[in-house]
Amino acid sequence: MIIKTRTSADIPSSEITPEEVYWSRRDFMRVATAGTIGAAAGVLLVGGDAASCAQVPTTPALAHVTRNPAFVVDEKVDPVTSYSQITTFNNYYEFGTDKSDPAANAGRLKVKPWTVKVDGLCDKPGNYGVEDLVDFNNLEERVYRHRCVEAWSMVMPLDGVPLASVLKKVGPQSKAAYVEFTTLVRASEMPGIGSAGIAFPYVEGLRMDEAMHPLTFMVVGLYGKVLPNQNGAPLRVHIPWKYGFKSGKAIVRIRFTDQQPQNTWAVASPNEYGFYANVNPTVDHPRWSQARERRLPGLFKDRPTLMFNGYADQVAHLYQGMDLRKYF
Repeated sequence: MIIKTRTSADIPSSEITPEEVYWSRRDFMRVATAGTIGAAAGVLLVGGDAASCAQVPTTPALAHVTRNPAFVVDEKVDPVTSYSQITTFNNYYEFGTDKSDPAANAGRLKVKPWTVKVDGLCDKPGNYGVEDLVDFNNLEERVYRHRCVEAWSMVMPLDGVPLASVLKKVGPQSKAAYVEFTTLVRASEMPGIGSAGIAFPYVEGLRMDEAMHPLTFMVVGLYGKVLPNQNGAPLRVHIPWKYGFKSGKAIVRIRFTDQQPQNTWAVASPNEYGFYANVNPTVDHPRWSQARERRLPGLFKDRPTLMFNGYADQVAHLYQGMDLRKYF
């Protein structure tokens, strides 16, 4: 059994790139024009949405982050969403159901020490620290589209490692057909637990071929900084061709299984949310169309939704022969 409690939040100051250096070399003005810099207060402010009064404290920059040119978008078509927007407009029901609630409430969450339980059909079960699972000396940044089932979307520069590299460390067995993720429940620090209307802990899962796909990412940072609490610190997954509810935040357990996991939203509302959650503009949510989307900070659904969120060339083969209206 391996137990370590050093996490991304505990990185020594000697290993953290000074923020002014990071931003200067990454061209601060290009990525910050959509937000407003509160120089006197040391915060970023968002305008034009329900989170306009939310304040985003600065967070430490991560060292050893390299932009991966294989995972980018055409920024003329998909402009990168500002850091301030990404961190103040969130779905994270543990902290409240309004989009501004996570930024307002997640600061109380203690993310160190942090332990992830790994069990099920794997060769190396045990309790792992975040840095046992993620190599912080070889982080990469990927620019990914993010699509929410409510028909809004973002483009996010996420920092982390391929999920496959994490899972391979613990040796999934041949019988493991799925991997299940369970997220933190800590009512004393999560004010939305008792009023969110869904059961906790939040559970999500992937088929093993989805989990091991090169696009699937284990995230520890955003915009080259330590991942903010409201975005899932210290450890979350991102599957860019699926709706956002598949991307579990604040992961505390990874379980390998031969049975399809009972993911939270599919249990809570099976006619609205399926296990696969692939972005598919031809399958409407029962209460709204998925054919078009609102790209934040925009106000209107003026963009056509792309099949598999624009990643069809890479992932469509995973679902060959499946009825995507049935397996939604």
